[in-house]
Amino acid sequence: MFSEKQLDKYADVLLWAMKKARKGKFKKNDIVAIRYNLPAVRLAEILNAKILALGMNPVFRTMSTPVMERNYFELSNNKQLVFIPPGEEELYKNLNGSIFLHAPESITHLSDIDPKKIGKFAISRKVFRDILDKREEQGDFGWTLCILPTKKLAHHARLSMKDYTRQITNACFLNKSSPVSQWENIFKNAVSIKKWLNSFKVNFYHIESQNIDLKITPGEKRKWIGLSGHNIPSFEIFLSPDWRGTAGVYFADQPSYRNGNYVEGVRLEFKKGSAFKISAKKGEDFVKKQLSMDKGANKLGEFSLTDKRFSKINMFMANTLFDENYGGKYGNCHVALGASYSDSYAGDIKSLSKELKKKLGFNDSALHWDLVNTEKKRVTAHLLSGKKITIYENGKFLY
Repeated sequence: MFSEKQLDKYADVLLWAMKKARKGKFKKNDIVAIRYNLPAVRLAEILNAKILALGMNPVFRTMSTPVMERNYFELSNNKQLVFIPPGEEELYKNLNGSIFLHAPESITHLSDIDPKKIGKFAISRKVFRDILDKREEQGDFGWTLCILPTKKLAHHARLSMKDYTRQITNACFLNKSSPVSQWENIFKNAVSIKKWLNSFKVNFYHIESQNIDLKITPGEKRKWIGLSGHNIPSFEIFLSPDWRGTAGVYFADQPSYRNGNYVEGVRLEFKKGSAFKISAKKGEDFVKKQLSMDKGANKLGEFSLTDKRFSKINMFMANTLFDENYGGKYGNCHVALGASYSDSYAGDIKSLSKELKKKLGFNDSALHWDLVNTEKKRVTAHLLSGKKITIYENGKFLY
């Protein structure tokens, strides 16, 4: 596990990230929510002191234990499943910041729970994400998250606790004298790459690998974003495309754990923007039910690329936060089924209404599920001028 010194550095990185993620500035008396699993309580205590020292107000939410969460889905009737505690909506409408300390004690405890119940719960909570999305667009809210090593995570990643902890330490630069300085350097490099990507007027992107042949249309008023502080670690650069232009085949060669379920070998075939053929080597029924959660669940909300020169992650971590930032030999690309990111809008985000999002092809869903491919690949930008430019190959942006 981490030393006190490393936890203190981790807290500093998370506060840096939360501040980076907010378009407006934090100020005294702002409200910051800290959500955490029980194994992360020491990091929560350190953050508590630092947030208080900044003159802000921390609000803590301990996440349900695996037993509590399983009881909830097993025993709740329909009304209990969608129950919202009094005052919860008021809190969300006043939040200025959020940090999630993810340290799960189990990631398979919901494996035999009906995915429809999980989907119904997710849909009932979408109202809170909509509130925070709007506050973020207005510059009133910023968020980040991280993970801490647990025995179950290490077990499912088939790593020792020592190796699992080392991956987090290296990825977050907690072994450096000033991790925040390291993140600032990567942030500056990413700004240059995003500026380069956004200089092209693109008709569509073509992604090719051993098992992928996919066309993604960025659409109007789009920009590449990423390394914004929202996740620690985060090395991905991504955009939310116009879902209507998605066509072809995508394959996730990396496994995924979601809502207590394990899936492997997910293959999606898209036509007119929707995944109409869905299969998986393991967990196929769960995948199909997740992608039928609502009208937007089988459509793209994100397309992402990670440059292996930034990411130190070279092992499967059984956690999406790390797995979607995999560096390894060939970097990675991933797509997210479901909700899009309004930050990818190239215009004035404050003017981005629901109607305009729909018109521009920003996807809307209660789902957001990242599925990762680590194969050797090439990504080609087909420009409106008719020219073709390879933007990514062998795990690196060709900037």
